[in-house]
Amino acid sequence: MCGVAGIISLNEEVSRDALLLMSQELTHRGPDDSGIWINNNIGLSHRRLSVIDLTSTGHQPMCSLGGRYTIVFNGEIYNHLELRKQLVFFDWNGQSDTETLLACVESWGLDKTLKKINGMFAFALWDSEKCSIHLARDRIGEKPLYYGWQGSDFLFGSELKALKAHPGFKANIDRESLDLYFRYNYIPAPYSIYENIYKLPPGSVLSLYQGKKKYKIRRYWSIEDKSIAGVHAPLLNSEDNLINELECRIKKSIKQKMVSDVPLGAFLSGGIDSSVVVGIMQSLSLHPVKTFTIGFKDEVFDEAEDAKLIAKYLGTDHHELYISAQDVIDIIPLMSDLYDEPFSDASQIPTYLVSKLARQEVTVSLSGDGGDELFCGYNRYHVTKKLWNKISKFPLFIRKYVSLFLLFVPTKVWDKFELFSFISQKYNNLGVKIHKGAKVLHSQSLVELYENILSNWKVSDGLVLDRCNSKALNLSPSDEVASFSNIEKMMLWDFQSYLPDDILVKLDRASMGCSLESRVPFLDHNLVEFAWRIPAKYKYRDKKGKWILRQVLYRYIPKELMERPKAGFTLPLANWLRGDLKVWAESLINIERLNREGILNADIVNKKWNEHQEDGKDWSNQLWSVLIFQLWLENNS
Repeated sequence: MCGVAGIISLNEEVSRDALLLMSQELTHRGPDDSGIWINNNIGLSHRRLSVIDLTSTGHQPMCSLGGRYTIVFNGEIYNHLELRKQLVFFDWNGQSDTETLLACVESWGLDKTLKKINGMFAFALWDSEKCSIHLARDRIGEKPLYYGWQGSDFLFGSELKALKAHPGFKANIDRESLDLYFRYNYIPAPYSIYENIYKLPPGSVLSLYQGKKKYKIRRYWSIEDKSIAGVHAPLLNSEDNLINELECRIKKSIKQKMVSDVPLGAFLSGGIDSSVVVGIMQSLSLHPVKTFTIGFKDEVFDEAEDAKLIAKYLGTDHHELYISAQDVIDIIPLMSDLYDEPFSDASQIPTYLVSKLARQEVTVSLSGDGGDELFCGYNRYHVTKKLWNKISKFPLFIRKYVSLFLLFVPTKVWDKFELFSFISQKYNNLGVKIHKGAKVLHSQSLVELYENILSNWKVSDGLVLDRCNSKALNLSPSDEVASFSNIEKMMLWDFQSYLPDDILVKLDRASMGCSLESRVPFLDHNLVEFAWRIPAKYKYRDKKGKWILRQVLYRYIPKELMERPKAGFTLPLANWLRGDLKVWAESLINIERLNREGILNADIVNKKWNEHQEDGKDWSNQLWSVLIFQLWLENNS
């Protein structure tokens, strides 16, 4: 696991000093080794976290045996030993997967190599024969890669901070991208917070020829294509055979991810996904697997006790850390540096803390991420489906009038409305919930409804000042996707954006911020393609998601130990913003400061803050996104 960066210059030889500055910003991703390679107008840099082949034979930048190719590589190729068996005539220098990757490219070419390799990665490959550079990213998007032109220099790197270190970098905020951030809590690919800087989409290759400013991006793997192929060719196996096959494939993926030359463990939240991973890991291990859990001193949000019970049953070497509001306060200043651009999924903090805890014992940790998107785990899938089935029966003009009426009545009136007093006792913030529901009533399609439900702030809220246009996620389904069930559509949309741009960004930055390599067994592309062939009826059954994954889990952990409500890695933000975090928050969003900065509408922010503090409204998610942006702005101005 590593950090990569590079410069391609149109006009002059690459500055070693500039390249060194970029590399130094990625030290946390690779504290074990570093290297720089410059050939006139092209420069590559690498920071190494040694995981496979700890010797100097794994040093990068690395040149191919024939000298044609030079590479900087971030990631792991899990099947590299299998690939070596197909390259029988090579005289190997070491045991690194980077050397294997270069040999594959030299033997088969880049396109065939990308189809053959199984892993998580982002790399830059210089082809001296064709004077071209190729940037490639793994199929699912586990490893990040940013790029863009700054004047006459083309820059790329694992994180934005590497690009920003270049002396010619212009850090102009893209307000349309900022608007996307406030809607989704992250900035989806291909956009970034800065103008003219982009994220390479998953499963893509960017090719740029020396001396030319125009580059081309092509897909070598597409989740949309694979989901279409899977849904249109469902597995007709018996129920038991499907469960057996799924277990076999998950076990194979986990076994691959357990190969390491350094200590290895796993995150254990107590939920289904992480419990499946740890259960199978322990069955494959001769020794107790090291497991790690974060808990909260607020018992309402604490899931650590559940994880402890599972760890005890499996016999793992379990480690846990309980955090308080003060611990969060201490960590918050690190967030803007870790994530480079605004990112306000609040579980970023416990994810960082559990990574920090794990790094005290291991260098590699397996994670259960991806299970929700593959096996229908999010409650919002079922909520959205039910809501769309109901509202779509009514003509759009009727829904619009109902929506206008519901929004016309202030939230305070709804809260006090005598007819709903019995509901108000059961559900807090009735008025807010009615207004939120009213705003989605006029959705013209399932796509629009799902986007509205996912949106934190709406485009029409006017939060970002001087925003010229409105960017959007590209969720418009093709004709073939249109034939999917509603739940399958939402799973696909999450796989296209929410998973790579939120979940995997969170995991990568949090773990690499601690020099910890994270691996995600559920996202093996072979397993992903298989999962899309499993009929939906095996994923959602008895009003529960992940039915088939639960059946695999019960082979390792008793059902009665798992049948309980799941909290997940969430923070009690609503309470903390009224208490321990209040002073910190007010320092970031006071009206004078917001007006001086001229980016956010101070009146809108102030209204939300006062309602949260004085009226009992829960605007914690909206306010958290503002606070994280303000913190980022403070540290990146």
